[in-house]
Amino acid sequence: MKTTIQQLNNSYSDQLIDLILTIQQKEFNVPITIEDQPDLKQIESFYMESGGNFWGAFIDGELVGSIALVKFDEKAGAVRKMFVKKEFRGKELNIAQELLEVLISFCRENGIEAVYLGTVNILKAAMRFYERNDFLQVEKENLPARFPLMNADNVFYYLNVNRTI
Repeated sequence: MKTTIQQLNNSYSDQLIDLILTIQQKEFNVPITIEDQPDLKQIESFYMESGGNFWGAFIDGELVGSIALVKFDEKAGAVRKMFVKKEFRGKELNIAQELLEVLISFCRENGIEAVYLGTVNILKAAMRFYERNDFLQVEKENLPARFPLMNADNVFYYLNVNRTI
């Protein structure tokens, strides 16, 4: 199985909504709806117009993972929508790692030095993944003023893009 990562646009909204809501609601019972995430219907205007981007991981034409970057300051961005279908997770396929590396490369190429993210404390594997990738936990009150908070998030991380390999 070969993974292909490509930039996504509005034409992928329905596939993204299906991928993300299934993981959020059915797998992790996070009380979040599509109404709480209107960005999924406005990928180009929400992510790309500000200087961010949205990528998807495909295997045999199926969307199996996603990651997005919201640029919220001249040199800072927020990781959003980092999801991989359960049956495609793990070190064997390394999809999450590949998605994160694409995002970090994009940041370096576009002068984004700091990356922040929020997650939910029940997502223990996600937290371990970020920590293995040199993200440092940061208190909510220490986030940049313009960081785009999501209501469900209760654990936050920071990465200095230029310090990672």
